[in-house]
Amino acid sequence: MWYVSTRGMAPRVNFEGALFSGYASDGGLFMPEELPQLDKETLCQWSTLSYPGLVKELCTLFIGPELISRDDLNDLIDRAFSRFRHKEVIHLSRLRNGLNLLELWHGVTYAFKDLSLCCTAQFLQYFLGKREKHVTVVVGTSGDTGSAAIESVQGAKNVDIIVLLPKGHCSKIQELQMTTVLKENVHVFEVEGNSDELDEPIKAVFADVAFVKKHHLMSLNSINWSRVLVQMAHHFFAYFRCAPSLDTHPLPPVEVVVPTGGGGNLAAGCIAQKMGLPIRLVVAVNRNDIIHRTVQQGDFSLSEAVKPTLASAMDIQVPYNMERIFWLLSGSDSQVTRVLMEQFERTQSLKLPKELHSKLSEAVTSESVSDEAITQTMSRCWAENQYLLCPHSAVAVSCHYQQVNRQQPSSAPRCCLAPASAAKFPEAVLAAGLSPETPAEILALEHKETRCIPMRRGDDWTLMLRDKIEDLSRRWRGHGLNSSE
Repeated sequence: MWYVSTRGMAPRVNFEGALFSGYASDGGLFMPEELPQLDKETLCQWSTLSYPGLVKELCTLFIGPELISRDDLNDLIDRAFSRFRHKEVIHLSRLRNGLNLLELWHGVTYAFKDLSLCCTAQFLQYFLGKREKHVTVVVGTSGDTGSAAIESVQGAKNVDIIVLLPKGHCSKIQELQMTTVLKENVHVFEVEGNSDELDEPIKAVFADVAFVKKHHLMSLNSINWSRVLVQMAHHFFAYFRCAPSLDTHPLPPVEVVVPTGGGGNLAAGCIAQKMGLPIRLVVAVNRNDIIHRTVQQGDFSLSEAVKPTLASAMDIQVPYNMERIFWLLSGSDSQVTRVLMEQFERTQSLKLPKELHSKLSEAVTSESVSDEAITQTMSRCWAENQYLLCPHSAVAVSCHYQQVNRQQPSSAPRCCLAPASAAKFPEAVLAAGLSPETPAEILALEHKETRCIPMRRGDDWTLMLRDKIEDLSRRWRGHGLNSSE
């Protein structure tokens, strides 16, 4: 399986190349050159698989046995999910009023990103061990990515991780899950800016191709193909658990409601759809509504500023995975994608071509949800089910309740993705007039020692990041790990 850049100007790479690259050298994102098509027989065979079983099948298709043998792949994925709290790894809760909620948050950091990052970290360490190499991972986070990335590689002997977190823009618990990890290979910067602003120095560092190569840099944000690959399994699992029967022709559709910020889960759903999974996608966003405006009007342009909301991990203006979706829906046309994305980067404003907009609105419908609707949804779900939703899950469930309120008979079962546990967002639970339920391991964070480096307004963030990376490289050269290169 080969991977190409959405912008078409970078050499194609295999899975290992895509895993270690993050952005392609032309600024694009890696996508499979061809998508496998799944027939009804394959889907029926997969329908009885567990979640880890689905991840194994998908990874087999997209990695290839010449890179990781099937036995090794099975071991890596079993190891990745070994610390999850639920025996199924992810779990479908069936609640009142036809609400199906797919809980993606049973990993160590109580967020869906544990799923893809645990697997990605296993793949990384597998290849690094084989090649006797070291990498420095650089991650920008709006909340959950940072803690999940740290958890997945902390203590790894051949990986250093640098995380930039937006000071005051994620929940206290999310911050503590990052700043209380004192392992030698973990380096956290606290940035006086929002998550879009802290992406700028990261993008600047990755744009210097020689620097990236010299210091073995990579990213674990959802720009990384490996994360999108694993996230495809959510959609297959949701489909198989919610479809009434696979005996009909054509197969029955299932609607999947995807709360999104950077668009990784949405891109994964669009790819699954293209492979033949009969899902209808609804993308649910908070008041930072660039994806909603793109779907509704073809208007892919920045608002004046990021609006802080209760669903803080989705307070993102630049949903970078939309580039993957534009490429996919334009028939893998890298020239069209490159022109669109370069215009967006230049002017921060883009009107989608008519044909691409109509393809997008066929593939996806969308809703934008206010903070008021988030708290109302959290209250209603508690009243009806004694079930606490996190504010991001509430963004998805709000779409479901809107349909229920309109009393429109649904033509398909609906499944809402629940990306995080309410335990991570006590502030939002209180705002909904409810009582937070906090697990003991999260309460314990309050009493742990913290460590982070401030990045203040007026500092040169790109320079600070480069200096840190060079310092880590010097240390590793001292260890003699990369001296043979």
